[in-house]
Amino acid sequence: MNRKLILYIGIVVIIAGLLIYDDASSPDPIDWTPTYSTSAKAPLGLYVFNEEVNGLVKGDSIEKFRITPYEYFDEKYDYDTEKYTIKGTFLAISEVDEIDSQSATELLSFADYGNTVVLSMKQFPQKITDTLDLHAESRFFGDSIQFNLQKSPAKKYWYNEGVGVTFFDSLTPQKIKESGIKILGYQIDNGKKLPNFIEVPFGNGRILLHTQPAVFSNYYLLKGNHYQYTQDVVSLIPRGTLYWQDGNATSTMNDSPLGYILKQPALKAAYYLGLLGLAVFIFFNAKRKQRIIPEIAPLRNTTIDFAKTIGNLYFMEGDHHTIIEKKIIYFLEQVRTEYLIDTYSLDDAFAEKLHLKTGKPVEEIQTAINLIKKHRHNFASTEADVAAVNNAIENLRI
Repeated sequence: MNRKLILYIGIVVIIAGLLIYDDASSPDPIDWTPTYSTSAKAPLGLYVFNEEVNGLVKGDSIEKFRITPYEYFDEKYDYDTEKYTIKGTFLAISEVDEIDSQSATELLSFADYGNTVVLSMKQFPQKITDTLDLHAESRFFGDSIQFNLQKSPAKKYWYNEGVGVTFFDSLTPQKIKESGIKILGYQIDNGKKLPNFIEVPFGNGRILLHTQPAVFSNYYLLKGNHYQYTQDVVSLIPRGTLYWQDGNATSTMNDSPLGYILKQPALKAAYYLGLLGLAVFIFFNAKRKQRIIPEIAPLRNTTIDFAKTIGNLYFMEGDHHTIIEKKIIYFLEQVRTEYLIDTYSLDDAFAEKLHLKTGKPVEEIQTAINLIKKHRHNFASTEADVAAVNNAIENLRI
């Protein structure tokens, strides 16, 4: 491991340690995420409500499930008698619609058979609102908002964090009269009463829609006397068995080790920093490690060196005839092996064949042939003769 790598790892470890120390020494931030989970102790969780629900619905039995309403109630339906084998009230508390279309249809069927469906959400399943011909609108609100219940209009309940102005804006007096809708509660916005808790008859049963799930949260059940409003809302739910969908069935709670790490800010920071350090480590060690291979010079062609040495020896000794003879022998051998031309007789026929196969001018070929004939058996040759024969042969570039 080289020194640079040790330095990078040390820097990453120091930064991780500083981040973990800083996070551990600072107070945990308040998580206002509206989970509405029975195991969540955050302000907008349902841990307290889950602990106290038995006291709020005294004498009633509670059945909790974490599968979809369709999966739960379809098993309770007898297709032979065409009736549900159970009776009671379905309850779901969440920030937004977490009920799939098939489950919404099942809940409408459950209510139609004489049961009750209670939904406390800021956004309801479209299948249900379309069937009931309802529409809920949301608006921004200021510091606080007032709630009232129809059964005790003199009581005022004030809320702030986690709530909002969400109400049913499609309820006209004519529609209320014709459909039999009951307004169970409302909220005050700029002096106007806006219905936020209604009861809608459906078949042989009914559907209760409440737009403020935050009233069931830990924050308000532990703050002042806000629990009174929650008690009054629960008191409007019919007595009997309560079938409570505990949490979002489409995305159940992640209790895996990684899920826990990602929920803790310090561990989450250390986890991602570790991944970053690993990426840096891989990046700087991605190059292939190997010994430096020395450059090896290619083997020299000693044959050429030998030929040059012999040629220089003949030249220095003044043996020009031998040089010419060797040059002629090499030339004729090349003609025989490469062009398959017989070199026994260097006549006009030979010149014509060499011309056709090499494309060289006949005049240059004839000049080379004349010099070969002249110096082949001439033992008295000069340096000028060597140059003349060499140039004639090289002009053919064979």
